[in-house]
Amino acid sequence: MTTQEMLDDRYGRRRSPARRWLIGGGIVLAVAVVALFGWFTVSGALDDVDADTTAFEVVDAHSVSLGFQITAPPGSAVACAIEAQDQEHGVVGWRVVELPASDEHARAFREAIPTTALATTGFVNSCWVLPNPAD
Repeated sequence: MTTQEMLDDRYGRRRSPARRWLIGGGIVLAVAVVALFGWFTVSGALDDVDADTTAFEVVDAHSVSLGFQITAPPGSAVACAIEAQDQEHGVVGWRVVELPASDEHARAFREAIPTTALATTGFVNSCWVLPNPAD
């Protein structure tokens, strides 16, 4: 036995084959978990819809005109909840608009929101991809 082998035995630096398999299995499992997390992140982002309010105009005490643009997956119909609020941030108008599918990635729209009182702002609350009727 060499000096190095004696030192390895003395200080426990030798690894048994079972320990090597355990470490290897742990590494493979960790890589699989990271890959699965990455896949879920990417697949969830493929159907994301981004909406930005570009303009709003208080038409009168019963209506707000809202300009907005969306970025959505091409070929997907989208629905957006648009909202009007008063000075105290209370919701005075709310509406869901369904936007038809298009081959374009980014599109701009202008919609009217009926209100129950004078609004001071209008904005897009949220947007989502509608299920495909063929599915």
